[in-house]
Amino acid sequence: MKRHAPATTRNSEPIADILAHELPKQGTVLEIASGSGEHALFFARRFPNLHWQPSDLDVEALASIDAYLEDSDLPNIAPSIQLNAAQTPWTVENVDAILCVNMIHISPWSAATGLIAEAARLLPKGAPLILYGPYFEREVEPSPSNLDFDLSLRSRNPRWGIRHVDDVDAFAEEEGLSRSARYEMPANNLILVYRQLQGPSA
Repeated sequence: MKRHAPATTRNSEPIADILAHELPKQGTVLEIASGSGEHALFFARRFPNLHWQPSDLDVEALASIDAYLEDSDLPNIAPSIQLNAAQTPWTVENVDAILCVNMIHISPWSAATGLIAEAARLLPKGAPLILYGPYFEREVEPSPSNLDFDLSLRSRNPRWGIRHVDDVDAFAEEEGLSRSARYEMPANNLILVYRQLQGPSA
């Protein structure tokens, strides 16, 4: 029932180092597309003052998350919830930060726009939406591995693919979010941080 995603072993610590600078000191972090659940447990242990809410669309992923949760003794992580980022509005409230690791390129663009729109609706002023994954950037030569990965993704599903940072920035700005940080990460990934400058729209 438990899944293992090898990338989580490699990237959990580097991501957590950035989260330590970007997450609030307390409150609820909604994780979108939690996958196996290994990130959720790692981050819940690393940030005991934050309440972690994992989510995923896939029922097998939800089962894996909860299997890890059952074997842990962490009081600050909730049972997983099923959530489709593309279907808005979401049935969640009282969110102080949103984290999404490795979803935007392995889903339709509607999942990215749903994620950004709901972050704009739900997050308090100044609260972060944190995105991790591979991106293409204007005037930055893409790595061969990312070019190959993009071709592989699009061959599996034409609606998938590595996104351009400019496109993410533009849609975020339409929704009232502004990019506040960009971090270069291992294996040709980035962390992008967006913040709600005007407060929730609803």
